[in-house]
Amino acid sequence: MTETAANPAKSAARPKAALNAKRSFWLKQLHSWHWISAAVSLVGMILFAITGITLNHAAQIPAEPVVKEATATLPAPLLAGLADFPEDTTDPVPAPVARWAAEAFKVQVEGRATETTADEIYVALPTPGGDGWLTIDRSTGEALHEKTTRGAVAYLNDLHKGRNAGVVWYWFIDVFAAACVIFSVTGLALLWLHARGRPSTWPIVALGLLIPVVIALLFIH
Repeated sequence: MTETAANPAKSAARPKAALNAKRSFWLKQLHSWHWISAAVSLVGMILFAITGITLNHAAQIPAEPVVKEATATLPAPLLAGLADFPEDTTDPVPAPVARWAAEAFKVQVEGRATETTADEIYVALPTPGGDGWLTIDRSTGEALHEKTTRGAVAYLNDLHKGRNAGVVWYWFIDVFAAACVIFSVTGLALLWLHARGRPSTWPIVALGLLIPVVIALLFIH
């Protein structure tokens, strides 16, 4: 008589032990990915949650625009160089003019599209929570820079939307969104693994799905 036949309880325990080991492995992996994605997305999630509220109540939050203007005159050699700059173009200003603008007004116009006519060069300079522009008179070299800001709430609201925030913020939103997806999916997997001991798990998850669906069907037209 073999050992397995003599001790069926022992042979039955082996598959159970293997199953428990597999479950422990996945629990460890899921917990690791869950807390790492939570740590990565924590600050961004708080920011986006708060600005979700401020965006929803934007009309009730007062914002007092602040407008600042500055003027300067383009040096004669740079103005002479603009004589060859084409009219009716969207080409960026020449690099020397862009460097001058950076020193005179602390703005970055290099590589930005222009609205150029025979009389002036106009560069739009939108920013999160505000707006701005720079004009250069092609005959006199007079340059005018105007910047409008609408406060911290408007700034954060535009960051939420990725409006005028640049390519680095654009990629940050994608990475942050990926971290949130990992956080949510690993959380769902952990719910599934622990659901047997927590009978209310799936009713609560279903409620979280049902509430927005009912609101969308009944109150959004």
